[in-house]
Amino acid sequence: MQKEIGTVFIVCGPTAVGKTAFAIELAAHLQTEIISADSRQCYSELGIAVAKPSLDELKKVPHHFINSHSIHDEINAGKFEEFALQRAALLLPKNQTAVMVGGTGLYIKAFCEGMDSMPEIDPIIRENLIQEYTIKGLPWLQNEIAEKDPLFWQNAEQGNPQRLMRALEMIRTTGISITQFRKSERKIRPFRIVKIGLELPRELLNQRINERVDLMLKEGLIKEAEQLFSNRNNNALQTVGYQEIFEYMEGNITLAKAIELIKQHTRQYAKRQMTWFKKDPEISWYDARTISVVKVRDNR
Repeated sequence: MQKEIGTVFIVCGPTAVGKTAFAIELAAHLQTEIISADSRQCYSELGIAVAKPSLDELKKVPHHFINSHSIHDEINAGKFEEFALQRAALLLPKNQTAVMVGGTGLYIKAFCEGMDSMPEIDPIIRENLIQEYTIKGLPWLQNEIAEKDPLFWQNAEQGNPQRLMRALEMIRTTGISITQFRKSERKIRPFRIVKIGLELPRELLNQRINERVDLMLKEGLIKEAEQLFSNRNNNALQTVGYQEIFEYMEGNITLAKAIELIKQHTRQYAKRQMTWFKKDPEISWYDARTISVVKVRDNR
């Protein structure tokens, strides 16, 4: 049996539940560093809409996979797995612990269990799909996935065209849902994993989401979106907060409607996150209002 080199504490849960603050508190207590498991906070060009930790928060504890890439880089769960494993291999021998925090369930799964091997996709199928998406847009892509792969659609990041196209090209290539290729043997990691889930009553979480959207607007979300408008078709910008403001900037909806949609789509995303995480029996759940490092440190 492989000897464990330390423990990785994984802090997960829905957006706006308070993961960042608790992860920083936990990492400071353990005198270690944080690996982010967020598929958007890694992009240096993005900021307000992806709820990136503040500069003060980043100063408190060293972070990895924050501002580490450009929106022009291709980032996926497999590349995150490689990145995070490398960081864990550096941190654990030195600190005995590391903290991972984020709400991207697939990234956390890749880190803990490894990614499954997938069939190669015919380049012609991929190119044709990209052309269709470019012409017909995201609503068409979403409808295709909902109809042809409802199992994947139920828990998918429904606003992420890259992942939706990946699922659709798998259907077109094999006739089988991409979820069927996620059943290979779990990889053994040389460290212990402790999963900590944060949750709140639905009404309180929704209130926090609405308040955070209002704060984002005060902090300059519209100006940030204006600076990114020329990249609006980039996969990294297919993100709640930007897409609705882009629709407003293009004159398709009012600002009030855009704000309403950001709140609505964020609440829906939080619900999908909880659906994903609640399926993991290894997660120990805590009320985000009362959790403290004292409650989890004995799991070291």
